[in-house]
Amino acid sequence: MNIKTTIRSLLLISLTACLMTTSNIYVKANSATQTKQPPVQTAQGIYVKPLTVVNSPKTYLNKSIIMEAKFDKFSTLGLDYKPAFKSSEQYISFLIKRDDTTFNIPLSEMKLFIKRDMAEKFIDLKTNDEIQIKGVVFSDALGDTWVDVNELKITKKAPETTKK
Repeated sequence: MNIKTTIRSLLLISLTACLMTTSNIYVKANSATQTKQPPVQTAQGIYVKPLTVVNSPKTYLNKSIIMEAKFDKFSTLGLDYKPAFKSSEQYISFLIKRDDTTFNIPLSEMKLFIKRDMAEKFIDLKTNDEIQIKGVVFSDALGDTWVDVNELKITKKAPETTKK
C-alpha cells in the first residue's frame, strides 16, 4: 500500500466518523427541540408519537396505541427472538422512519410485527407512504418497544420518484 492510498483511506475514515457524529448530534438536538405533546387517550387506544413510546416503553406495556408514521420497509428485525417471541413463519416485521430528523433513518428501536396474511394486503407499500398503526405494546425486551400490530392503514401515498 502506498502513502497516497493510506492517506486517502484515513481521510475517508475521518470523514465517515465526522458525518456519523454530526448526524447523531443533529438527531439528539432536533429531538430536544420538538414540542412535547401529551398522549391522547381514545376508546381505541392511546394516540401517541412513535418516539414517545420508544423513549418510555414500560409506560405503554400491554396498552393499545395508535401512531402515525412514514413507512420505511418490511424487515425480519426481531423475529424469533426468544424473550419477545414472534415466529418468522407467522409474522413479518417492518420499520418506520424517525420523525426527529431530516435524514433517512429507520426507527429500529421499535419492533413492529404484523401477521403475514395481513401484510400481504400491504405488499405495495413504498418507502415514505404515510400510515396509521394500531397495536399493543407486548414487550420492552432490550429496552426497546415491541408492538403487535392489529390494524394498518395507508393515510397518504408517497409521491412517485423518477430515476434519472
